[in-house]
Amino acid sequence: MRIRLLAGLLALGLATACGGATVETAPSATAAEGSASAPAPAGTVKIAINPWVGYEASANVVAYLLRNELGYTVELPEIKEQLAWEGFETGDVDVIIENWGHPDLKKQFIQEKRTAVEAGSTGNKGVIGWYIPKWMADEYPDITDWRNLNKYAGLFKTSESGGKGQLLFGDPSYVSNEAALIKNLKLDFKIVTGGSEAALIKGAQQAQAQKKPLLFYFWDPHWLFSKTELVRVKLPEWTEGCDADPKKVACDYPEMDLDKIVSTKFAQTGGKAYELVKNFSWTNEDQNAVADDMTNGGMSGEEAAKKWVEANPAKWQAWIPR
Repeated sequence: MRIRLLAGLLALGLATACGGATVETAPSATAAEGSASAPAPAGTVKIAINPWVGYEASANVVAYLLRNELGYTVELPEIKEQLAWEGFETGDVDVIIENWGHPDLKKQFIQEKRTAVEAGSTGNKGVIGWYIPKWMADEYPDITDWRNLNKYAGLFKTSESGGKGQLLFGDPSYVSNEAALIKNLKLDFKIVTGGSEAALIKGAQQAQAQKKPLLFYFWDPHWLFSKTELVRVKLPEWTEGCDADPKKVACDYPEMDLDKIVSTKFAQTGGKAYELVKNFSWTNEDQNAVADDMTNGGMSGEEAAKKWVEANPAKWQAWIPR
């Protein structure tokens, strides 16, 4: 009897160890009867980390709850947007926690390949736009109208812009209509890639503090708007379908209801982890608070998430599957 029991336990251990990465494994009786403060062991969830701090804030809060409330192991691989979608096919990614539109990728991976599905809104309202430091709007009141940008192009010239005005961009993987906008609106500007969110933030802070001219791509939600005075440049108003052809875009970005995308496998087998991801929804203010702590408060993602979770039990408890 003891030999048969030992063999059964070994077989159970092997089955658990070889389980799928996103499949929730039922806890053993021993684990279920353990400490109430330590959730029973579950599966592993892979949340891609895209390169901006607001995304990281959302990912870290969800990861914190998966670990500490539901007992999952969470991996946070740093993967840029396009590659994260491809990770659904390879099994490298279960969750994209904040998606900014991408109708082309939705068509490819949701409608055609069927390797991904939508998992609802994050609650965040996202807006991409062109911004200048407030001092420029104060000194040149008409500069916030795109039709006057060419008049002021000389102010924005840099050693990298080739005699044209500079439009500072961030990470090359970001959602972008800038090349089409410059061409179709006949603007005397050139895109200069800063390479990262940090480069955009540094440029904006210096431009306002030191009264340096700067036109740059940026987005909301972001903690920077509570620290630095910025003004958005008005591009031609967005209307339905005006950005349907990427080469013909001549309108501003729309306000986006940011959403979550998960792998089809995770949606089918992720159990409580999938339910938590689907239920996750918070405000721009929530995200900015966590992102600010991560960027300016000296906190790690986990520390900032813990602070937010401890301060907002009523919000996140509603996300936990019962």
